Amino acid sequence: MDTHESHIPLIISVDDHTVEPAGVWQDRLPKKHLDAAPRIVRAPLKEMSFLGGRFKPVMGAPGDEGPVGDWWIYEDLRRPLTRLDTAVGYSRDEIRLEVITYEQMRPGSYDVERRLADMDVNHVQSAVCFPTFPRFCGQTFTEAGDRELALLCVRAYNDWMVEEWCGPAAGGRLIPLTLIPLWDAELAAQEVRRNAERGVRAVAFSEIPPHLGLPSVHTDAWDPFLAACAETGTVVAMHIGSSSRMPSTSADAPPAVGSTITFANCCFSMVDWLMSGKFEQFPGLKVMYAEGQIGWIPYILERADVVWEENRGWGGVADKVHRPPSETFPGHVYGCFFDDAFGLRNLDSIGVGNVLYETDYPHSDSTWPKSREVAEAQMGHLAPDVVERIVRGNAIDLLGLTADGLWRGPK
Repeated sequence: MDTHESHIPLIISVDDHTVEPAGVWQDRLPKKHLDAAPRIVRAPLKEMSFLGGRFKPVMGAPGDEGPVGDWWIYEDLRRPLTRLDTAVGYSRDEIRLEVITYEQMRPGSYDVERRLADMDVNHVQSAVCFPTFPRFCGQTFTEAGDRELALLCVRAYNDWMVEEWCGPAAGGRLIPLTLIPLWDAELAAQEVRRNAERGVRAVAFSEIPPHLGLPSVHTDAWDPFLAACAETGTVVAMHIGSSSRMPSTSADAPPAVGSTITFANCCFSMVDWLMSGKFEQFPGLKVMYAEGQIGWIPYILERADVVWEENRGWGGVADKVHRPPSETFPGHVYGCFFDDAFGLRNLDSIGVGNVLYETDYPHSDSTWPKSREVAEAQMGHLAPDVVERIVRGNAIDLLGLTADGLWRGPK
């Protein structure tokens, strides 16, 4: 572990990512499902685009010309590993939308021992990791045709996450984040409770479920799931893009447009939750927004309060939202950031207890291996106790970690 004296305590990152090893599902599912279960093949790329927030890769046939990469095959899905999945170790100018193989990525992307080593050089003690192939909240399995197999895939991923990725070799430094079968709230509640029994305190969810063809949080459809989360102290973690629709302005807008406004879905989602009445219905419920940054939060709270005060008579919320949204926010909503100097200058308007830090390893936006230096540059004006809460203390409280910042492991 890096022991360099620093204004920044050892970081607990609440938004990193794992690139799943090829055997996650092949090693865990019944033999009868293996031909249909997710598996890796090596194949050429025919064409690939990422415009208007839509990622469209086309796999070539064996023998075709084109760059060769490793592809996940699952039902009709053909999804390649790309440089954007794992960009750390490359200069910004070298990071392009291209297919890659496992051998062409940094081993810390998928190997526990190498991940811990990369965390050491980045002043990171512990990390929560979102998925790659399942997508940020398991949309891949939600879109599948065979729901029986999809449920087995969700459970297999969770078993791998808890038992291997966050298993004994991680020494409590990798904090589990599990998936649910989004298509069935009762099954989702069962999965939350199954994982809570083995010490899991975070579950992935979509920031805007209707974009996935699912009910909104304004209905009672999610109540079994939300009740399970509230009762077990499981935080609902929503990553940008977990609605499978990244913000954009047009079908031909370049990725730079969407990258600039990635926070927008988090913004819309937070308003949904604050106006849904779910925090009143489930007082123990907590949600967090991964990679959404925090600078936008003060104005949205201000605007939500104005609407609640002036328009609630006809705004459809008077019977379920009983106090100004800004008063509900502190006990229920957490913003996560890795590069937001503006938000840090306005911390008093957000709340020190509602801000979490992240490094986004191994994505192209990651601050690895200079997360400490970035934090020092942006937090140098803050008191040490405030910095401690942002980079680790709030995460310890929210995720039920030990006082030393480690996952407690299965009960």
